Amino acid sequence: MSLVGKKFPSIAVDAISEMGDNLKINIFEEAVNNNKKVLLFWYPKDFTFVCPTELHAFQAALPEFEKRNTIVIGASCDTNEVHFAWLNTPKNNGGIEGVTYPILADTNRNLANILGILDIESTSYSEETDSVIIEGSNVTYRATYLIDETGKIFHESVNDMPLGRNVNEYLRMVDAYTHIQTKGEVCPANWEAGKEAMSADRISTAEYLSAN
Repeated sequence: MSLVGKKFPSIAVDAISEMGDNLKINIFEEAVNNNKKVLLFWYPKDFTFVCPTELHAFQAALPEFEKRNTIVIGASCDTNEVHFAWLNTPKNNGGIEGVTYPILADTNRNLANILGILDIESTSYSEETDSVIIEGSNVTYRATYLIDETGKIFHESVNDMPLGRNVNEYLRMVDAYTHIQTKGEVCPANWEAGKEAMSADRISTAEYLSAN
């Protein structure tokens, strides 16, 4: 079920800073209390393959997000200790040394479960052990959320495990949403900052289509 248009869940989650400090981060409060947008991106596992390429890509774009009043936060279900070990592993050895934004450690999977982004193929109850058996990795897909200054989700996307994200698309989405907030216009297909937008009416749409 899509969460776009809804408030992001207000729940505190364990996290770690680049310096190894243990934190508690509530994404909703980060947005509202700081009057900033938040980009939260989930990845499946530390010490894997596509994942470090994404973490470094978001790090490289961090100045551009900061220019747009946007906080970047990573997240997985690994522990803070594993995050810190990865943060201290050099880039040329598959590590994420140099990443400076915080990373959530949703080890109890409370937030990931609320968001519905865990790789669970099926669940079954075992009478013998009186427990629920999960089929699937029970780690998160590559889910991404953009949250505005009121805590509302204005974009979400979920990629399967092998599909890395295009970081520039999230910059474009932030630009488009900010344009809507400040100009009161809507943004047509393939809109980018500096291009023509439209009024939300039939005449403006007809004029835009005629010119493009």
